[in-house]
Amino acid sequence: MFAKLSALFIAAAVATGVAAAPTYKNKALVARGQSFDHWGGYSSLDGFDNFYGSDDFSHFHNFNQVVVKQDSELVCHTEQIEIIQQRLAVLQEMAKKIITEQVCEVETQTIVFQQYYASLGGFSHDLTRSSGRHVGYDNSIVSHYGDFYNFDETLSTHDFGFSGHDIGSNYYVPSSNWNQDSSPSSVGSAYQAAQAASFY
Repeated sequence: MFAKLSALFIAAAVATGVAAAPTYKNKALVARGQSFDHWGGYSSLDGFDNFYGSDDFSHFHNFNQVVVKQDSELVCHTEQIEIIQQRLAVLQEMAKKIITEQVCEVETQTIVFQQYYASLGGFSHDLTRSSGRHVGYDNSIVSHYGDFYNFDETLSTHDFGFSGHDIGSNYYVPSSNWNQDSSPSSVGSAYQAAQAASFY
């Protein structure tokens, strides 16, 4: 169930978006070919490139899927949209909690959030089928959801034992809900409507 909610969270986060961030001429963030290891002299960014690599800031270009489970029939079920929105709001606030409690420098907070936000955009391309990738989730990564907290209810700090390069190596594709005849148009309309709404 959580995996299905995670997929929806990513779609909703991308669809709702945020207003365009200001453009900075100095030290502008770029998606590829930019190292952020010790960027700006911040030790909190040491090893940043080890996760996805300096050539793939948002893990979109070097994302390799190994589909280990693919269901031929639709396995999701319709839930009240408010229930979905509640759970996505929890995941959204959890991301904010992690960034604000476990990163001290605002510059590092900014960079790591932009990486997180940009990586969600990859799933948006999956949903609209513009990426050419399967729509699903990495079940091994999802399995760490219960490891966020210690027994005393503080945020855990132990290493989960994976890097960004591992994401996609245990991919589950839970449903086949794309209709080649009607979905390109209907999904395009849904995406455009959500994008327009996000800038009001």
